[in-house]
Amino acid sequence: MSDFAELSVEGKKYQLPIVEGTEAEKAIDINKLRDESGYITIDSGYKNTGATKSAITFLDGEKGILNYRGYSIEDLAAKATFLEVAYLLIYGELPTTEQYAEFEGAIRRHTIVNEGVRTIFEGFPVNSHPMATLSSLVSSLSAFYPDSYEGKDNSDRHIIRLLAKLPTIASWSYKRAMGHPMNYPKNDLDYCSNFLHMMFSLPVEKYEVDPVVASALNTLLILHADHEQNCSTSTVRLVGSSQANLYSSISAGISALWGPLHGGANQEVIEMLEAIKADGGDVSKYIEMAKNAKTTGFRLFGFGHRVYKNFDPRAKIIKKAADEVLAKLGVNDPVLEIAKGLEEAALNDEYFIARKLYPNVDFYSGIIYRALGIPTNMFTVMFAIGRLPGWIAQWKEMRATKEPIGRPRQIYTGATLREFVSIENR
Repeated sequence: MSDFAELSVEGKKYQLPIVEGTEAEKAIDINKLRDESGYITIDSGYKNTGATKSAITFLDGEKGILNYRGYSIEDLAAKATFLEVAYLLIYGELPTTEQYAEFEGAIRRHTIVNEGVRTIFEGFPVNSHPMATLSSLVSSLSAFYPDSYEGKDNSDRHIIRLLAKLPTIASWSYKRAMGHPMNYPKNDLDYCSNFLHMMFSLPVEKYEVDPVVASALNTLLILHADHEQNCSTSTVRLVGSSQANLYSSISAGISALWGPLHGGANQEVIEMLEAIKADGGDVSKYIEMAKNAKTTGFRLFGFGHRVYKNFDPRAKIIKKAADEVLAKLGVNDPVLEIAKGLEEAALNDEYFIARKLYPNVDFYSGIIYRALGIPTNMFTVMFAIGRLPGWIAQWKEMRATKEPIGRPRQIYTGATLREFVSIENR
């Protein structure tokens, strides 16, 4: 294969370098195209544009492959803890026993959040969306830790703080919405169990963390930990490219994740299931509506994926966890029964099989969160807790490689130069 691609524009030819990644991904480097030709490229939604080189996550949507730092998602979900995966993503290698003990111990020591942050939190309306409060409070941490934007090489300290404090802040929104007193962390518990304690423990009764639930949460967080250059990750890198500090960059990522086309997809799943229930719960009716979407306008949320064209490897893993949680908790919920009906129909219907519209990770994660009693507006918060290590790793990599500030180009389509008319003559 040639080391260059050739582009012909207005009779003049330009040689553009070809770049190949370690998994044989190929790209045409257009960094000098505008300087040499005066042309830019247009790629709405960046569907065909690589904004960066990264050593963190490899994703092959055609083959259904997702690897973190060279380790398959299947192996990590089956054998690792979430904090092991967080360390892997952020620092490049799985931790040794000593490194893990130091990392986990540091996180345990930083789970308490400054009471001033709690004062800010209590200023939000009780019915605030938890993603609004999460983004705002993470951004406010910049004010509590001003050394984060003084250009010092102290990012590890802030990485630990974010990993430790985000579950605490997230649990506050849930407890406040429920009208319950907020819980402080119990640092004798592991990361997932501690979060479950802060979410569900009440002072009037003893709360025991169910190991099946803690294991399912560990799996869910691992599956969400990174997903290459998606909308929120690209936002974190773009904001960070201005040398904005870690808290500001992660806050921007949380806001990007909030959208229903991104992190809000599992919330859309449950809302769809509730709508089907309200209409009588006829699964076959909605399957037929989905097949005739052009005329019905109905879309099945939680099936298929923009990136995975074969199957979502995370869905196979989380389906097992969802089955275990439902069996252990013995949940009797008509909405979840509708979900099971949709899953069975989609996995066996030739229409869905031919189009590879299999249930994805959003479908099963929504089912698990519903079974645990987590309200739908908290689903994206749960996603953010899982995605935090990936965002941090991407921000850290962007800073280490000294990427230039992000500055996309555009093609202007507005009015050409006009003469100004004073207001009395308009």
